[in-house]
Amino acid sequence: MTATAVPRSSVATATRTLPLVRGEDRVTSLVARRWLAAARVVTGFVFLWAFLDKTFGLGFSTPSERAWIHGGTPSQGFMKSDAVVGPFKDTFASIASPTTDVLFMLAMLGVGLALVLGIGLRLSAVAGSFVMVLMWAAEWPLASGSSNPVVDYHVVYALMLVVMAVTLAGDTWGLGRWWRELPVVRRLAWLR
Repeated sequence: MTATAVPRSSVATATRTLPLVRGEDRVTSLVARRWLAAARVVTGFVFLWAFLDKTFGLGFSTPSERAWIHGGTPSQGFMKSDAVVGPFKDTFASIASPTTDVLFMLAMLGVGLALVLGIGLRLSAVAGSFVMVLMWAAEWPLASGSSNPVVDYHVVYALMLVVMAVTLAGDTWGLGRWWRELPVVRRLAWLR
């Protein structure tokens, strides 16, 4: 793949013609594709680590006694804590349940695996961004004392998930090319 790929069609603008890109032509620089793949794997590991640490209590953000396998409550513990501030504090506390624990942990595992493997990036972008927006709302950075009242790491992760999906970052150093050829993925493009 080189930067001299021939566009299949183009869009005329007031000053020049811009190529429309499809498939592999989305990112034509090999170096850029590799950096996107590295960012995909690293971002995936962030989600996988959250799952592993909360499941097994590896002692980083979750002590062993609060591990999910020892009866800990990964989402409930957060949603009922003082870390949740702002106008939705009562809402998050009221919905905290074993169901939210399971959904949160499935999201961390699913998004993490999808990113590391380079498959299902569209679905992981939607699911992961939804979780990040909820966590942003729970921590409510608009409150005084935040380091940035609008953009925090939740917003950055959500944007990274979208970038990984739209640039087909799973095709480099991942299983994205194999995944897209599966009959079910060919029929249901949102699984791409």
